[in-house]
Amino acid sequence: MNLIKHYKTKQLLLLLFKLSIVVAAFYFIYIKLTENKNLQFSAFITFLDKYESFSFKTITFLILLSFFNWFFEILKWKNLVKSIKPISIHQATEQSLGGLTASLITPNRIGEYGAKAMYYTKPFRTKIVLLNLLGNLAQMIITTLLGCIGLLFFINQYSIKINYYTVLQYSVIVLLIGLLLLFLTKQNHFKIKGFSFRSVIIFLKSISLKTHLTNILYSLLRYILFSSQFYYLLIVFRIEISYFEAMTVITSMYVLASIIPAISIFDFVIKGSIAVFLFSFLNVNELTILTITTLMWLFNFVLPSSIGSYFVIKFKLPRSEE
Repeated sequence: MNLIKHYKTKQLLLLLFKLSIVVAAFYFIYIKLTENKNLQFSAFITFLDKYESFSFKTITFLILLSFFNWFFEILKWKNLVKSIKPISIHQATEQSLGGLTASLITPNRIGEYGAKAMYYTKPFRTKIVLLNLLGNLAQMIITTLLGCIGLLFFINQYSIKINYYTVLQYSVIVLLIGLLLLFLTKQNHFKIKGFSFRSVIIFLKSISLKTHLTNILYSLLRYILFSSQFYYLLIVFRIEISYFEAMTVITSMYVLASIIPAISIFDFVIKGSIAVFLFSFLNVNELTILTITTLMWLFNFVLPSSIGSYFVIKFKLPRSEE
């Protein structure tokens, strides 16, 4: 009898936890849409109404781009997880979108790590966290590499003054962090949840080269999709700009936004502020850029997280015999 009561209590607490995640996610989405100081929701809607080119066909194409963006993310996750156990497309979708919803209100989407780990039993969870880190690192490498190239072109094109002393300071900090991590990899006694840094490196090395390369490829494809989506919106709102010129700004925007810690729900505000600054050099209207960054956020985060909320609600703890 006590076991039945304990089971029911556990299920009730789990249901309340899942509902709180979904309610919190939708509440923050609502707040950021209605109380955004940079762009009032009424001004956002009015601005969209002005453009006949922002039609049903345009919306459909934007949804299609977002679909493929997340489809490649799902394939990327499936590719990574198969290194420890095979999962289906449906499972990869559930974990990716459910993880997105759960992470929406956490700094740098850190909640995604715990959310994805919950889909697995304890023996797998540390490895799942490491695989998620590997997927995010691949995306960060692509963003940083292409962003730095774009930033160099942007600085050269618009003669931006650089504080080299500040750059040197940040470089020294990054170097020290790198040396610290290198030192920790040599220490067997330093552990994270039972895993030493050396064992983490061994685990990452155990993953096949094909899996690593596929991880990078999917990250690159995602980057091409969402950066092209941004460019497409510039065209929709009749901004006369070449693809190369737009990409120098877009890639610069993403790399600058990625190095600023932020709660994911505020991500479009940060990108919006940076984008407004960068596109001001091209004399692009502030309202246009804020509208585009809001649309990018809606199509690539709000829409998939809304679908992910369904997976959060239907989530069940894995069986111990999995």
